[in-house]
Amino acid sequence: MDAEVGGAKAFGTKKEFLKQYKKKSRMREYYARFIKNKPAVIGLIIFTLIVLLALMAPLIADYEAQAIKIDVPNRLNPPSMQNLLGTDELGRDVLARLVHGARISLIIGITSVGFGLAISLVIGSISGFFGGRIDFVIMRVIDIFLCLPDVLLALAIVGAFGASQTNLIISIGIASIPWFSRIVRAAVMSVRSNEYVEAARAIGARNGRIITRHILINCIGFMTVQITMRVATAILTISTLSFIGLGIQSPQPEWGNMLATGRTYMRDNAYLVLAPGLATFFTILSLNLLGDGLRDTLDPRLKQ
Repeated sequence: MDAEVGGAKAFGTKKEFLKQYKKKSRMREYYARFIKNKPAVIGLIIFTLIVLLALMAPLIADYEAQAIKIDVPNRLNPPSMQNLLGTDELGRDVLARLVHGARISLIIGITSVGFGLAISLVIGSISGFFGGRIDFVIMRVIDIFLCLPDVLLALAIVGAFGASQTNLIISIGIASIPWFSRIVRAAVMSVRSNEYVEAARAIGARNGRIITRHILINCIGFMTVQITMRVATAILTISTLSFIGLGIQSPQPEWGNMLATGRTYMRDNAYLVLAPGLATFFTILSLNLLGDGLRDTLDPRLKQ
């Protein structure tokens, strides 16, 4: 009896060991494939540096004293040792506003995408899993919203409820729902007929458990790529809304409103638009490179 129990334990331990070994081997394979993709590595490095600058913003420059405090005697000073990126039209340090603006852009971008994704997972899963009339009705509603550009839809929501950080998150998140819902639906439909899903049905698993434990879990790799690229789109939308005056309002720093105020002085003080413009450019470029690299790494059809 003890020998049988010991054998069962050993068998279970062996199965767990093999499972962990395969998981680690797969992770090593993904890592090796990602490292070989030089543009993706460059994108990861650039985005990591931007995130670190945003996290260390309070250590780099004081928010109250340098980012929003008006200092008219020192207005429009060119880059110097005292102000590495110069000062703006109100004497505020451009570097301080740039790094603190990065915090706002990243927080709103990531939070809004997370908000939109959470709702889209429910909508897309129901549509893709059940199909039929439910799928038809949901997709026709989604098609209506897809006819509107993201910026225009977010613009309408912000215009109706006012410009604030919370409203920006909600508006950009809602604008992401149609796009994400389509992707989640396609991912669910591609895996719902697999054998493990049929096996779950055969043992009596409920639809909710099948969706969350067997279908969505196998769509994570594909969704990670889409999330990365969607964050880039969200950051660009934030800057666009702030640029036209319906996003983050001055004196709160954000790359879009920095571009809007700096364009008046760009002939003699080009650094006022170069700094936020390049920050936006490199952030979006790094996320796109990272998204492409993750797609190449996680897609088995691209395996070399």
